[in-house]
Amino acid sequence: MSDRSHLFSLRLCHALREVLAEGYNANKLTKDLLAGLTVGIIAIPLAMALAIASGVAPQYGLYTAIIAGFIIALTGGSRYSISGPTAAFVVILYPVAMKYGLSGLLLATVLSGVLLLLMAAFRLGRLIEYIPEPVTLGFTAGIAVVIATLQINDFFGLKLTSLPEHYAEKVAALAQHLPQLSIASLAVALVTLSVMLLWPKLKIPLPAHLPALFIGTLLALLLLQFGFELDTIGSRFSYSAADGTPGSGIPPYLPHFDWPWLRPGPDGELLGFSWQLIKDLLSAAFAMAMLGAIESLLCAVVLDVMSGRRHSANSELLGQGIGNIITPFFGGITATAALARSAANYKAGAQSPLSAMVHALVVLLALVLLAPVLSYLPMAALAALLMMVAWNMSEAPKAVHLLRTAPRSDIWVFITCFSLTVLFDMVIAITTGILLATVLFVKEIAQMSKVTDISNQRKQVEQALPDGWQVLKISGPLFFAAADRIFADIARLSEQSRGLVLYMDGVPLLDAGGLAALNKLISKCQHNNTELVIADLQFQPLKTLAKAGVQPIPGRLTFYPTLREALDKLYLREQDTTTDS
Repeated sequence: MSDRSHLFSLRLCHALREVLAEGYNANKLTKDLLAGLTVGIIAIPLAMALAIASGVAPQYGLYTAIIAGFIIALTGGSRYSISGPTAAFVVILYPVAMKYGLSGLLLATVLSGVLLLLMAAFRLGRLIEYIPEPVTLGFTAGIAVVIATLQINDFFGLKLTSLPEHYAEKVAALAQHLPQLSIASLAVALVTLSVMLLWPKLKIPLPAHLPALFIGTLLALLLLQFGFELDTIGSRFSYSAADGTPGSGIPPYLPHFDWPWLRPGPDGELLGFSWQLIKDLLSAAFAMAMLGAIESLLCAVVLDVMSGRRHSANSELLGQGIGNIITPFFGGITATAALARSAANYKAGAQSPLSAMVHALVVLLALVLLAPVLSYLPMAALAALLMMVAWNMSEAPKAVHLLRTAPRSDIWVFITCFSLTVLFDMVIAITTGILLATVLFVKEIAQMSKVTDISNQRKQVEQALPDGWQVLKISGPLFFAAADRIFADIARLSEQSRGLVLYMDGVPLLDAGGLAALNKLISKCQHNNTELVIADLQFQPLKTLAKAGVQPIPGRLTFYPTLREALDKLYLREQDTTTDS
């Protein structure tokens, strides 16, 4: 498929169909099975930790990895992406879960899936390329700070049952309870974090968080034996079996179908379905859809660079939309492509989306067979894991490099997005960041447009001009932000001039604002009895003037295809006038 067709293609199961069309054999299947097994093992603790960080029980993260991981791989447009719960969503999902419960969170996820489908239908997959890097760096760094802040409670074992809504109040509440920290929880968290930091130095091809969680869990079990109190998944979460028997930890059952609005709401009460609830959740759903699109497409771009392949952006949005619509009906929360898991999938030898489907089946087997074992995972160890996830997603070295080397306007955009993400929310941060970046970009482009008097530059104006005449060279686009300034400067010059030649070979663009400013200049020149000559128009400005019906005015406004022709005509006319006199 050509590069251009990849840009605009939209078809179901794009990546899988492309792989099968290339030819699929037993060797590739073996590689996919091994890669899927590897990533499935990696994903199990991450899915649980991210669900807990999002404000719901850990099994809902596993449901997400199972259902969304399988469906998005099947229907999407990126052959190596692994989808499931991701750290980036925590900052959006946690407030929704606190206010509306699991029911509201699932319903918002369905709405976000619908929005992703609309993005795909309108071929918006490539719009990700127009989001400036300071914006993406700013909000990802802000998300990382929020995630790390949310882990402080379990990292130090502070026993806070809930956190305030606003960031400053969260920090104040955590600081107030810090003297009540649990030495046992802190020890488990620090040991887990230390193993994750030191493990890569051993050069063992095993993801650091797996041995870290194993060692952290062993330490927690040892401390429990000595009478220390520690929260684990088993002690923090509980469930009721089908026969009403209570259980602790994760229910060892397959995810089952249920309407999102019939799941538990805040305080265990049912929310019910209403249009008012839909309207209340739309803002969060929009943020989920935007972030899901950004995360999944950025992940696909990185995988393209690693593999030399090309993904279909719109088909990937289609798969993400389908996955996020279906998954909540089986208890799964919002999903998108996860860069770390996707990169691990490719490095493990994945050949096709089948590896992601195998990963989903591995998580499913773990849910059914290992639920009692997973209940022993200490909350402090999972908090340490998410601390490391937050650090990795912050891209701190890249952010520091930007602050040191980028233009001031980019730095302000980064700081604005970062601050708004931390203090308010993602929707405000992304919207404000893009608007600010756009305004600053327009300002910089407008400053590039300038007018220069070249009347005495003999390389372009070979002879002295008649008295009262000037040649002005205009460079840069004449759009709304630049044209008023440029043509206002020329209008002031027209007050003392017999005539002006506007040399416009350096003007690639004339928009409606530029056209209006030019018409003002023409009127001003007529009022001042100043003749205006326009030479060397490029195609777009010429087309704009023709469409607007701008016509030559004898003795007042004339057009010439080149500057030389305009000057030759001026010299000839001046000679004729001198001869006649």
